[in-house]
Amino acid sequence: MKTQVAIIGCGPAGLLLSEILHRHGIDSVVLEQRSREYVLSRIRAGVLEQGTVDLLRANGLGERMDRDGHAHDGMKIVWAGRESFFIDVHKHLGKRFMAYGQTNIQEDLFAAADRRNAAVLTEAENVQPMDVTSDSPYVTFRYRGEAMRLDCDFIAGCDGFHGVSRKTIPRNVLREFENVYPFGWLGILSETPPLPDIVYANHPRGFALASMRNSRLSRYYIQVPLETKIDDWSDDRFWGELKARYPRDLADAIVTGPSIEKSVAPLRSFVAEPMRHGRLFLAGDAAHIVPPTGAKGLNLAVSDVHYLSRAIAAFYAKGSTSLLDGYSDMALRRVWSSVRTSWYLTHLLHRFPGASDFDQRTQESELHYLKSSHHAQAALAEQYAGLPFEAAA
Repeated sequence: MKTQVAIIGCGPAGLLLSEILHRHGIDSVVLEQRSREYVLSRIRAGVLEQGTVDLLRANGLGERMDRDGHAHDGMKIVWAGRESFFIDVHKHLGKRFMAYGQTNIQEDLFAAADRRNAAVLTEAENVQPMDVTSDSPYVTFRYRGEAMRLDCDFIAGCDGFHGVSRKTIPRNVLREFENVYPFGWLGILSETPPLPDIVYANHPRGFALASMRNSRLSRYYIQVPLETKIDDWSDDRFWGELKARYPRDLADAIVTGPSIEKSVAPLRSFVAEPMRHGRLFLAGDAAHIVPPTGAKGLNLAVSDVHYLSRAIAAFYAKGSTSLLDGYSDMALRRVWSSVRTSWYLTHLLHRFPGASDFDQRTQESELHYLKSSHHAQAALAEQYAGLPFEAAA
């Protein structure tokens, strides 16, 4: 087999890259080790930055999002069970967010791939990038019991944190930065109407988050110890603990119901540098993980794909390699900005095990300052909204 771009991974990053490349007349083959049903069953993020929304619309992927998604202006922060304020992103920047689940985006991307009969090979086994520092890279794999080789010009590693792409980069080239947090999030998905705003809570009992996927689907989280077991948490216990972390008016407004998904996720920050090695380019979770506090993971994957697709398109249209050569540095500037924002919000809103009275007082002081300062709110709004995509040099 031969193609121009081999894409490893058919999550949002991989399929979005394939779709954009197709619109530039560039061929690709997508290889995915899991089944299509498995990929669609993954419950992930659902808060889209304005830049992500605009990019999806520009590539013909916005119709269902605009119909079923829920636009909102920012986020509310409450703490100590009483104090609250609203970070109004629309007021400060003229931007809005869209609540639209990653599962829906994944369905939209598969539908778009089906319409153009895209080469998406699921359940591909033993996928391995080869000769990535040569001018003739290729990927080996097994498909339906047969050994295969895919020759290509470029390889895009969109296969997530546990994928093979990042591991292809030699250890003396790759630098990895990681911060593991001493708690996790217990989250549920419920077919109940959500609160009108995204609401973060800092409470002596721990962090809580009220989010949404659409007007009929709610997503809630609470901070829990890392050793927490899902079986120990009935729906009733979860709802009771969630409501205990919000002021009475918000707690009373939360509509409870049976959960349709429940999971515990540890929190960590991770960045791999560089995001390019020879003809291999990393995008999305293959290169970076952020705690979900800042709602940045999916949005960073989209910005990676934007930069990478633009660079590959410039190569085929003009023979230029400048954007390919600058891809890693450009992508990482936005990655580190988002990592910093997520780190800040995580430290601002969670109760850390072993925190001293000094730590608690400084956290409370920061919350009071953020509530009272227009400039501090504007700065957080700018970072929470996501920096604009960098222009091509």
